[in-house]
Amino acid sequence: MYQPPQFRLDGRAECHRAIETAPFATLVTCDVSGELGADHLPLLLAPTEGESSSDVLRGHIARANPLARHLESGAADDVEALAIFHGPQAYITPSWYPAKQEHGKVVPTWNYQVVHAHGRLRLIDDARWLHELVTALTARFEGERERPWRVGDAPDDYIAAMCRAIVGVEIRVERLEGKRKASQHRPLEERRAIHRGLRDEYGYDDGDAACLGGMPTRG
Repeated sequence: MYQPPQFRLDGRAECHRAIETAPFATLVTCDVSGELGADHLPLLLAPTEGESSSDVLRGHIARANPLARHLESGAADDVEALAIFHGPQAYITPSWYPAKQEHGKVVPTWNYQVVHAHGRLRLIDDARWLHELVTALTARFEGERERPWRVGDAPDDYIAAMCRAIVGVEIRVERLEGKRKASQHRPLEERRAIHRGLRDEYGYDDGDAACLGGMPTRG
């Protein structure tokens, strides 16, 4: 990923926050024939202690997915993977810039936040592990609901049948790259104008508008 220094996310903790805020990933892999594949799934981050420790991402795919068959073929230890986590993004119109009225030397751009997690992918075909994973996924995404649905709300045999139709995937992360292209290098007046435009014209909430407008965000 092209990484101008002014757009680089500041360290591992910042990348972790970006992943946890936007956990739906594009998982890119390459099969034995050299053909690239992409799958789309939520991945849960399991951070480990220490700056040099290897983080883990966990999720599941359908057992019928060709990626599962590739991993079952015995090449699991050799599968390189790239998980891409897309945060907020938006087209930025030059009509918002104060400079448009001053001299007109302005052009559009696109602001966005993204994290790339590079690592090795392995398949996990274990009923207990899968049950724990789907329970954790459910807790993560139902947790803010007033009456959250729980795995235990469904019959045990039904959940067991659903789990037999999936396999787990785990990525041991070897490298994290994060990028927030948000006009940080532009004058404060321009960044404020972008923040206002994203919030007032596009309807972004204040957090995403601040993120994409190059303004301070709460950690």
